[in-house]
Amino acid sequence: MVSRGPLPVAPIAEGELVDADLTTVVRLPREQRRAQVITAAREAFLASGYHAASMEEIAERAGVSKPVLYQHFPGKLDLYLAILEEGIDALLAATQQAVRSTPDNKVRVQATIRTYFTFFDDPQGAIRLVLGTDLMNEPKVRKRIDATKLALARIIASVIAEDTGLDTEQSLLLGSGLLGLAEGAAVRWLAHKGERMPLDEAADLTAQLAWRGLSSFPLSHPPQA
Repeated sequence: MVSRGPLPVAPIAEGELVDADLTTVVRLPREQRRAQVITAAREAFLASGYHAASMEEIAERAGVSKPVLYQHFPGKLDLYLAILEEGIDALLAATQQAVRSTPDNKVRVQATIRTYFTFFDDPQGAIRLVLGTDLMNEPKVRKRIDATKLALARIIASVIAEDTGLDTEQSLLLGSGLLGLAEGAAVRWLAHKGERMPLDEAADLTAQLAWRGLSSFPLSHPPQA
């Protein structure tokens, strides 16, 4: 009987995984591979900083070649914007949930401000890569953050308008003010986190200040003629 050598094995293409039994090759779907690259970029940015992290490092962390990486993202900024977009989507959804989860306006204010503090506190969050860096001056980043602030202000303003009768511009002004208060307090708290005021305490203290102002508007407050 003639002994045959092992059958030739086709090389594993990038984006494919091999089952534990080493017999089945599973091609990674494009969206899953893209998510894998985003995760690797987040890790690289947090470990090395945005500017110090290289596309080579990100490709290595993701287990893909640079050509494959560039098929998904032309450059580091595109990767960062994808990470930022994920965080923004989560923040918008959480804020919408906070203002719609209860009819109690005081609780709404507390929940909204806690949501903002939690967003800033996330050690894996894209906002951590922006604070205190020149990334805030990058036009595409600045544009996306400004658009997000407007979207958040509109979410808050919609509830204010419903409950007070204030017109759109008045409600949006108050919504923007509440947002600015939450952001300023959250950034200050994060910068001095070593003082160890718990997140809930800091958020609730900020909410008390916001509520004292918002609660002065009667629920049936009509717009000026």
